[in-house]
Amino acid sequence: MSKTLPKDFLMGGATAAYQVEGATKEDGKGQVLWDDFLKKQGRFSPDPAADFYHRYDEDLTLSEKYGVQAIRVSIAWSRIFPDGAGEVEPRGVAYYHKLFASCKKHGVEPFVTLHHFDTPERLHLAGDWLSQEMLDDFVAYAKFCFQEFPEVKYWITINEPTSMAVQQYTSGTFPPSETGRFDKTFQAEHNQMVAHARIVNEYKAMNLDGKIGIVHALQTVYPYSNSEGDQHAAALQDALENRLYLDGTLAGKYAPETLALVKEILDKNNQKMFTSTTEELNELDQAAHQLDFVGVNNYFSKWLREYNGKSETVHNGTGAKGTSVARLHGIGEEKRPDNIETTDWDWAIYPRGMHDILMRIHDNYPLVPDIYVTENGIGLKEELPTNADSDVVIADPKRIDYLKKYLGAVADAAAEGANVKGYFIWSLQDQFSWTNGYSKRYGLFFVDFPTQKRYVKQSASWFKKVSDTHVIPD
Repeated sequence: MSKTLPKDFLMGGATAAYQVEGATKEDGKGQVLWDDFLKKQGRFSPDPAADFYHRYDEDLTLSEKYGVQAIRVSIAWSRIFPDGAGEVEPRGVAYYHKLFASCKKHGVEPFVTLHHFDTPERLHLAGDWLSQEMLDDFVAYAKFCFQEFPEVKYWITINEPTSMAVQQYTSGTFPPSETGRFDKTFQAEHNQMVAHARIVNEYKAMNLDGKIGIVHALQTVYPYSNSEGDQHAAALQDALENRLYLDGTLAGKYAPETLALVKEILDKNNQKMFTSTTEELNELDQAAHQLDFVGVNNYFSKWLREYNGKSETVHNGTGAKGTSVARLHGIGEEKRPDNIETTDWDWAIYPRGMHDILMRIHDNYPLVPDIYVTENGIGLKEELPTNADSDVVIADPKRIDYLKKYLGAVADAAAEGANVKGYFIWSLQDQFSWTNGYSKRYGLFFVDFPTQKRYVKQSASWFKKVSDTHVIPD
C-alpha cells in the first residue's frame, strides 16, 4: 500500500556553500579551514564544485520545474567577513541577496545555514570551536546576517556540530586531523551548543518574523547483540554522537545519565571532563524553550559491540566497499549484522533508523515544536552515458528505491505523531563531497563537472510526483 505524507509537508533539496558554490577565491572571499588542507592533500579541489556561485538561477529553475519547494543553502561566512570579523565584503553580501531574490522568483523557500563546516581560516587557527574568539565572532556574524537578510524566514545556526567535533578531534578526518582527543571533542560539542544557544536567544530578542533551528547528524545506534557489553557500547557511542547534543539543544540541560556516559569515555582515555559555566547552562535552557525546529540529517545506522583495544579509524573516502574501520577506545567497535545492505561507502541502508530517531525526538524531547528531515539521500558512482545529448535522462533506480524506503519511514513516524514538517534530499545537484571529492554523487540533477552542464535524473521526476501528490508510490 502506498504511504502518504502530511498535507502541508515541504519537499526540499539541500546544498552547502563550500560544496556547491566553487569560486573560492572570487569577489574577496576569505580562506577557510579546508583550503590549505585540501591543497596539501592534493586529491581534489573545491573549485569549481557545481559552480552554484554563477549558476544558482539555473538550479533554482530546475527546482521549480521538479517540485523542489524549498532549498537548504548556507552562507559562506568568509564571503561576508573574509577574516571572520571586521571588514564586510559587499560583493559577498550582494551575492546572497541575489540568491534569495532568485529563490523568491522561482517560488523556492530558502532555509539558510550560518555555519556548514567552513570556519574562516584565522578563527580555525585560533582554535575553531575551542576558541572563545571564534564563538564571539560567530554570534556577531549571525546577528549581522539576521539584520542584513530580512527576506530569510528560516535560519539554521549550525549544520552537524557532531560531525565537526568528532571528525576534527576523534577520527581525524576533518582538519586539524587530531585523533583520540575525546576531551577536545566534548568541549567543542559543548561550546558549539553554547554558541548556538546564544544565537537563538539573540534572534528571539530581535523579534524577527522568522523561525530558527539547528541541524544534527543523527545516525541511530543499536547494540550488535543483546549482550550487556554491546548494549553499553551502543549507549556510549550514542552519547558521543547524539545524546549530548539532543539534551543540550532540545532539552536545554544534560541529563545525569548522559554526563555519566561522557565521563566514562573520558576516564577510560585518561582525559578531563569538559567545563561549563552556570551562565552557559542558562543560555542552553533559555534557547531550548525558544527553538522553533530541529533538523535531522540521517543517512545510515550503526551497530556497536564491546571493544577494549586501541582506537582505529579507517575512512572509506573512495567508495571501495568494505574498507571502513571504526573502533574507539573506551566506547566500542562498529560491526554491522550480516543481512544489512550498504552503499559503496559502507553506509548501512536501514530506514528503520530514520523512523526510530524521529520517534525518539518526539517521545523524549517535547519542547521542540517541529522536525524537518534536513538531509537524507544516497551517494552513488554515476556516469554520463557516452555521446549523451542534453535531453538524456539518467537512470538511477537505486536512488528511487532508497528514497521510497526512507520517505516511507518518515511517513510512518508522522502517522505515529512525530511533527515532521518537511524532507530535504541530499542533494539538490551533484556537488563536491568533502573527503570524497567528486566521485560520490547524491543529486537529483547530474552535474558534468568539466562542462558544468546539468542533466536530469529519473529520481527528479519521481521526487516531483511525491511533491505534487504527497503520496509515496509503491
